[in-house]
Amino acid sequence: MNPIWIAALALVAGGAVGYAVKFFQSHRQSDSLEKDFKAKQEAAEIEAKTIVITAKDKAAQIVAEAQTEERETKQELRRLEDRLTKKEDQLNEERNSLTKDKEKTTEESKKILEREEELKKMRAQAVLDLEHLSGLSAAEAKQKMLLEIQEANKEELARLLAKLEREKQQTVEAKAAEIVTTVIQRYARDRIADATTSLVPLPSEDLKGKIIGREGRNVRAFERATGTEVIVDETPEGIVISSFDPLRRELAKISLEKLIRDGRIQPARIEEVVEQTRSELDSYIQKVGEDAVFEVGILDFPKEIIHLLGRLNYRTSYGQNVLQHSVEVAHLAGMLASELGLNVMVAKKGALVHDLGKAIDHEVEGTHVDLGRKLLKKYGVDEAVIKAMEAHHDEYPYSIPEAYVVTTADAISAARPGARRDTLEKYIKRLEDIENIVKSFEGVKQAFAVSAGREVRVFVTPEKIDDFGSFQLAKQISGRIQSDLQYPGEIKVVVIREVRAIEYAR
Repeated sequence: MNPIWIAALALVAGGAVGYAVKFFQSHRQSDSLEKDFKAKQEAAEIEAKTIVITAKDKAAQIVAEAQTEERETKQELRRLEDRLTKKEDQLNEERNSLTKDKEKTTEESKKILEREEELKKMRAQAVLDLEHLSGLSAAEAKQKMLLEIQEANKEELARLLAKLEREKQQTVEAKAAEIVTTVIQRYARDRIADATTSLVPLPSEDLKGKIIGREGRNVRAFERATGTEVIVDETPEGIVISSFDPLRRELAKISLEKLIRDGRIQPARIEEVVEQTRSELDSYIQKVGEDAVFEVGILDFPKEIIHLLGRLNYRTSYGQNVLQHSVEVAHLAGMLASELGLNVMVAKKGALVHDLGKAIDHEVEGTHVDLGRKLLKKYGVDEAVIKAMEAHHDEYPYSIPEAYVVTTADAISAARPGARRDTLEKYIKRLEDIENIVKSFEGVKQAFAVSAGREVRVFVTPEKIDDFGSFQLAKQISGRIQSDLQYPGEIKVVVIREVRAIEYAR
């Protein structure tokens, strides 16, 4: 047989055998899958039946619970309905009872009104009968009875009224004394009258010679620039600056302290430092005013008023610093107003600015009260504050209660021991008068009263006054002082005419 056919037959036989084997395996696998599917299907059916049975049981349980809750709710509603019905019946009974009581009360009120009408008629008839019997009307009888009682007890009534008046006066005086004493005790500030000298401490005694300068040129330049008198004496490590004007004294003190720290003390530098200090002093005055209003507790004053208050720190009244006096009066007025139940802030403000006009009364004509009123009006201060301050010298009426408080506080501050010195005030006034007389002459540039008023230094404008005119001016000034002022001893008039030739090298 041909080998090819043998190979072909073998291939066919192998394929048949392979197919048979493959068919048998597939059949067996199919049977196995069918069995698994049937098993899973049966398990799922069993699980579904179990779920359905459980759900039916749960549903039955929920329905039973709902039915039980419904029965309980219905029972509770029936009980509530029964209570409401009983409450309604009870309210009906009470309403019926109140209606009966109201009707009874109405009847009794009618009877009372009728009885009152009867009593009024009986009283009126009784009055008419009495008037007919006495021949007097009721008003005439009442007046006659009062007059008879008053006449019979006239002396006793007079004694009683006098006693009541005395007791009232004593009570008022005692209460006033108690309030004033309490206020003074609460405000126990130590204050002495201002002096007319300031001491500038020196780090070394050797500086005294440097301050005086060669032939005294430094001290003369300093005195001329500041308008003060420099006293270099035996005071250890210190130089005294004398002037009746506190502002000049402060200017000189600060300038000298700057020069000492700087170390360059010569006429040109002195004039430069004094001018610089004069401009800085304005800022310092503002700070002094701010400190004063802050101490009193006032925060709404205009800055212009605060600056004027700062200027009061360099004014004195009978030796008493005017700003310190004003702060003291403000504290006293605030406590007095509090004790009396008045407006504390109005009293404090009125007291603090009661002497405000003194900041400019040496520059502008008018009393310090009028000037103060104009300044306060100008800068929009409350009208109540102006009314509180304007009456403290009885120049204006006391239009509000706080005006009495300000006047009282001013009197307390001024009258307490050690506050003021009358002789010092007169002395300062005399020095001011000397300077004012000198400044009234034509050609006078500056005038300073020094040496406790025993000398006045007059600086003239060299273009207006020549050397011969200086001698004539000195004679005229001395004659005017002699005729217009009263003073002990004699006053030396020194007229200084200084010519400076200035040119710049460019």
